[in-house]
Amino acid sequence: MTTSTAPLHLAVIIGSTRAGRFGPTVANWFVGRAAERTDLTVDVIDLAQARLPVDLSHDPDVRGAQALADVGGRLGDADAFVAVTPEYNHSYPAALKNAIDWHFTQWQAKPIGFVSYGGLSGGLRAVEHLKQVFTELHAVPVRDSVSFHGAAQQFDAKGRPTDQIAAATAATRLLDQLAWFGRALRVARAEHPYAA
Repeated sequence: MTTSTAPLHLAVIIGSTRAGRFGPTVANWFVGRAAERTDLTVDVIDLAQARLPVDLSHDPDVRGAQALADVGGRLGDADAFVAVTPEYNHSYPAALKNAIDWHFTQWQAKPIGFVSYGGLSGGLRAVEHLKQVFTELHAVPVRDSVSFHGAAQQFDAKGRPTDQIAAATAATRLLDQLAWFGRALRVARAEHPYAA
């Protein structure tokens, strides 16, 4: 396979680390949708399991250094990203910002999409903030996102959206955009290495 035809490697990042979080329910559904495609392979990075250091020093302990190397390598291998995020106080979780701030070149010249959830806003204010942050890091936020308003009531007991058609349509639109930008940017990075 060539650079333009090989499946894209999509990293799905679960941004919430709170006890009792709803993020894995949303992420599991989305990953299931992505896994149905032949043009993608999926790697789930759960920040609750990654245990990145919270002190942004340049001298993390051994465990922190290993966590950074693991997550950094997985982000570096990705051709595209999706952040699954709730909205905390009109923005996104601290654990997600921590993961973003520990890494730089891994995000560059790659597309990122968002799956958000929350109350009335469906996490969209978190997404708007994240788009600004990722643009600063030379990532390419795609236009469309998936959002669940009143998320706890939008999923059934088996972790499926109650409006499966609307959710699937939104997920397909997001994945199509990520795939298009992911292929184009992968070819561009191979032909002209990106320099920030």
